[in-house]
Formats: sequence, C-alpha cells, structure tokens
Amino acid sequence: MRNRRLLNGCLFAGWLLTAAFAHAGLSASEQAVIADESPKARALLERALLLEKNNTALNGAWQAAVAYCEAARLGSVEGQYRLGMLYAFGRGVPEDRALAASLFSVASSQGHHEAHNMLLTIQISTSQLPPCVMQDVLPEKGWDWGLKSTRVYGGSIERYLESLPDRKRWVVALVDTLSGWYEIDPRLALSIISVESNFKTTAKSPKAAMGLMQLIPGTAERFNVRNAYNATQNIKGGLAYLRWLLAYYEGDVALAAAAYNAGEGAVNRHQGVPPYAETRQYVQRVMQLYQRGKHPFDQKITEPSPILLNRR
Repeated sequence: MRNRRLLNGCLFAGWLLTAAFAHAGLSASEQAVIADESPKARALLERALLLEKNNTALNGAWQAAVAYCEAARLGSVEGQYRLGMLYAFGRGVPEDRALAASLFSVASSQGHHEAHNMLLTIQISTSQLPPCVMQDVLPEKGWDWGLKSTRVYGGSIERYLESLPDRKRWVVALVDTLSGWYEIDPRLALSIISVESNFKTTAKSPKAAMGLMQLIPGTAERFNVRNAYNATQNIKGGLAYLRWLLAYYEGDVALAAAAYNAGEGAVNRHQGVPPYAETRQYVQRVMQLYQRGKHPFDQKITEPSPILLNRR
C-alpha cells in the first residue's frame, strides 16, 4: 500500500511536470513510435518522454523511469526499450548493463529494432528484469545525467571540454559510457566530435554528413544507424566505424582520423594522409586535441590496410 501511495504521488507529480512543460511537445517520430500503444501505455510513454526532455525537472529521469516501469508492466515494448536505455546509461536509475540487456532482450524478441541493436552492443545474456517491471514497486533512484561529474581528461581535449556550455555536457557522459563498450578511448571520440560537429546533435554538412559524429548516409547504413540525428545511435555508429578504422590502420590515429574524414579508399590511394587541405587540417585539429599517435586496436576485427602491409 505504501509503495502504491508513493507511486501515485510520483505519477501525479509527473502529470504536473508534464503540464508545466507540455509546450516542448513530442517530435513527429516520437509520436509515431507510441501511436499504436494502448491509451494508458501511450499516456505513460508521452509523460516519460517529456520528462526526459526537460533538463530542469527535479528527478526528471527517475520520474521517467517510474512511468516506463508501469508501461513495461502493461506490456509496452517501447517502455521496455526506453527503461533499458535508462539502465544502460545510468539515467535516473543506477547504471546496470545486465538489467538493460534483459529489457533489450525482451523488447528485441518482440521485434523492436533499436533494442536488438543495443543488445548486440552490450553483448550480455541475462533474464533478470528490474523489480519494478515484475511487480508494483518503485525503481531504485540513481543520479540524473546533469548531476554526474564528468571524467577528468588529460591534454588539450580537457581544456576544450571545460569550455563547453552546460547544455552540451550530457554528450560527454554519453560518450564516456558508450566508448567503453567499443573499447575506444573517450578522449579520441570526444576529439572527433569536437572537430566534426562541436557537440551539435543536429549538425549537417554540405556533403550530407549528419549528427554529432557526422555520419554520411553510407556509413550510417554500414553500421546499422537508422536515425543519425539520434545521439545514441549516431555515437554508436561513429564509434563502431572508428574501432574498425583503428584495427584497419593498426592503431595509427592520424591514418584513422584521415580515413574518418576522407574515407579509407582515399588514404590507401595516397599511401597516407591525402593531400586535401580539408583532411590535413582535420587530422591536425584531431591530433592537437587528442595528443596521442597510437591507440590500442583489436586485430580480429579486420585485416590491416594494404599500405601497412607494403611498409613491412
């Protein structure tokens, strides 16, 4: 009974918060995602999505988790996926990749594409679901992203991050989490993002490169990114490509950065950093921020570039 009163109180507070900032609204894509849900689940998901968007709401991410838990108990696949994302990144609830994986597994088994991709990324097999999905209890409360302290980075990239406005700092926390999944130094990923988009999620280049890590349509398709303006999908795609490039060039950061900008074909043709002014300036800026010439790599990912074989 006590949990039910607490839950009702949280949900009532959520309704008040939703009313307070409903002007923010949901995007057309978000509305489409929840359109086929039952009326009760749709109302819960709409409130939770709005709470996630509102950075000023007290315990907003946790309030969203409360609503996602109830939606998941009602059988909402989107609710399962969204709650999994909160657990995966420690937003509102404690970071727990095992619980996230179990939620992604359940949602994936019902045809949720993004949940399937996240399950492949996490690479954990478990069936333990959060207690709030199994019964009418509140989820454990964790830190909101905005309150998390960011890791201290060394070198020039640290000075750059210190100058970031508060509205962009959440990207640092997201990269910090995702980079570990791909075994990429977050300093390198953040250096790439700094040069590519200056942490602007809606960035688009004249060559149709999109989002934080400026994925062109071909690269987005290659690494299974359906919405390149979704920060999580974009960073995952960029990290997957960067991981592949580092393996292909055996940890040579300059060559990997050049290929990220101009494509591995151009780097191979020119036997090194191509003589394009844009690419050379790009590599120089990345190297100035990252200040490391070598990065660990996984040789099992791909065979090395021909230019490395020719140098042996």
